[in-house]
Amino acid sequence: MAMNWTDLVGPLVRLGAPVLGQALGGPLGAAAGKIVAEAFGAREPTPAAVEAAIGEADPAAAAQAARVAEERWLAALAEVGRAQVAEVAGTMRAEAASGDALQRWWRPLYALELSLLECPAFALTLLHALWRGHEAGINGFATLSGLLIAYFGARFGVLGVYVSGRTREKQAAVTGALAPSLVGEIAKAVRGRK
Repeated sequence: MAMNWTDLVGPLVRLGAPVLGQALGGPLGAAAGKIVAEAFGAREPTPAAVEAAIGEADPAAAAQAARVAEERWLAALAEVGRAQVAEVAGTMRAEAASGDALQRWWRPLYALELSLLECPAFALTLLHALWRGHEAGINGFATLSGLLIAYFGARFGVLGVYVSGRTREKQAAVTGALAPSLVGEIAKAVRGRK
């Protein structure tokens, strides 16, 4: 029976490399296995060669090699994280500077549609049902009141986030520094009281 990287999870965890052991059992097992093979001086980056190298190593040397491999793995993960953050930041900067019409107009159109079409339409429909005494319409609105509250709460919540975010974007464009968010200000005030 051929070995796979998951067979080495237990030995590496016992040697003090739990993060690397978990990685061997996941989708990045081969990449983690290569780092383990290098740290243990295995003949080749295969599970069988690494198992042989672990078995041949002195217990103290094996623990040291596991720690080295774990440190290398964590450094590789940190580098991948830095690259991802840099890529996302670059994309965000490009979108902000693009001047794309959809980027500029979707939020104002959302606000106009919600406040000038949807809300008045629902209000007029409800008032019409009440004015005419249309029992089925009134009962329908009463039955759906919880749903309508949740729906409009979510829609206006998105609008509120847009308004506060757009204000911060405009302030950042003028000052060159991102204005603090409401949550950030609250957190700063709470920390200041301690």
